[in-house]
Amino acid sequence: MTTRAGFIALIGEPNAGKSTLLNRMVGAKVSIVTHKVQTTRARIRGVAIEGESQLVFVDTPGLFKPRRRLDRAMVAAAWGGAADADITLLLIEAHRGVTEGVEQILEGLGEVTKGRKVALLINKIDRVKSETLLALTKDMNERFDFTETYLISAEKGHGVDALRKWLAEMVPEGPWLYPEDQIADLPMRMIASEITREKLTLRLHQELPYQLTVETENWEERKDGSARIDQIVYVMRDGHKGIILGKGGETAKAVSKAAREELEEFLGRRVHLFLQVKVRPNWLEEAERYTEMGLNFKDGN
Repeated sequence: MTTRAGFIALIGEPNAGKSTLLNRMVGAKVSIVTHKVQTTRARIRGVAIEGESQLVFVDTPGLFKPRRRLDRAMVAAAWGGAADADITLLLIEAHRGVTEGVEQILEGLGEVTKGRKVALLINKIDRVKSETLLALTKDMNERFDFTETYLISAEKGHGVDALRKWLAEMVPEGPWLYPEDQIADLPMRMIASEITREKLTLRLHQELPYQLTVETENWEERKDGSARIDQIVYVMRDGHKGIILGKGGETAKAVSKAAREELEEFLGRRVHLFLQVKVRPNWLEEAERYTEMGLNFKDGN
């Protein structure tokens, strides 16, 4: 019996649906999904098994025009993910078509993937008519030599099984890269931070976009099988601290409860979660914060 394994990079503009697709492929919630763009900061790997093949997905931050150091580090991580992969999947949105951002990605794609397989995934196909899809497929394939094109809905699951089967046939022959029961190679501390950050983003989407980061400072295994997790939410200004705490600490309590419930489901055991909010005006310029997020500080230069 021949086993296969390989790395598959998902690239595209922010909000194209990369995290939703990754979660559907892996069958578990690994990458955080929010309606805010640029929520995926590090290259989260999810692992899916299809027959005798192990598919290791690298979910990259959305590619966009970087303005700040954090943005530049995120874009470098995204292109780095594509450069290291056996197969690259470019995800675009059916209803948005060939945007300026997609054109920019196409410009850099050939150089980064260097002759390796690149498939085009047209996502959110339920939003447009079939003739629009045909025209978009033709247009994109004239612009770049894609190995395959898949029309999918990551949210509803259309076309995803066929894509998974194709990937299973295309990854290189070789031993599996991860133990069978491992779905993500991110340390659990980081997944815990991401879950809390997702809850904060969903709850405060208007007021506090990217000026916060969450770090898991302490993780203690208890004798009764539960875990105590201490996290710090870093914000840039005093005013932000008030927003996160909310009136009488209400917001922080609600976020903590939602994060704890999801962590308990993810870990399959009880969790005691403690959140603290600290003001660090310069956290965007601190190398240590980038390391915590799985990014390279120097990539932001």
